[in-house]
Amino acid sequence: MSTSDGERSHITTHVLDTGTGRPASGVKATLEHKSASGWQEVGSGRTDDDGRIRNLGPARVEAGNYRITFDTGSYFGETGTETFFPEVVLSFVIADVAQHYHVPLLISPFAYSSYRGS
Repeated sequence: MSTSDGERSHITTHVLDTGTGRPASGVKATLEHKSASGWQEVGSGRTDDDGRIRNLGPARVEAGNYRITFDTGSYFGETGTETFFPEVVLSFVIADVAQHYHVPLLISPFAYSSYRGS
């Protein structure tokens, strides 16, 4: 499912905790692809000390609908921080398989945002 530790996957992510102004390390993320039979997991991982997951899934994916589910509840729970969002689900479309897709997430206990990175 995921690539080896040294190889970057086609889809990567970066989680920043805007409440602390630091990378969010240890956040579990699951990457899924939508098929005719529903959502299928294609990779998962945890953010490193820099808040990144470079090997979230395979080195190449096909075009289609994808989503990343972030376990923000556990992340905030480890510090005893109350949060409104126990998970964040970001759905997106891979249209051009020749491009790399970077999906950053900015979180705080009561808000989140994302954008298409490079």
